[in-house]
Amino acid sequence: MNATVGDRLLMHGNTVGERDRGGEIIEVQGVDGGPPYIVRFDDGHTGLVFPGPDCVVVHQ
Repeated sequence: MNATVGDRLLMHGNTVGERDRGGEIIEVQGVDGGPPYIVRFDDGHTGLVFPGPDCVVVHQ
């Protein structure tokens, strides 16, 4: 998984009733665009994310 600043990270809900979450990647801390990423989620909070198999990077 590779990303650049400004791309979006989508995290699909993995249990029934859990909504998908998304946010903008504001910092890439891995080598050559790899994880971990600092993400500003759509609800306003910011967090460090090590994406799993339920995540997708949408390149902008």
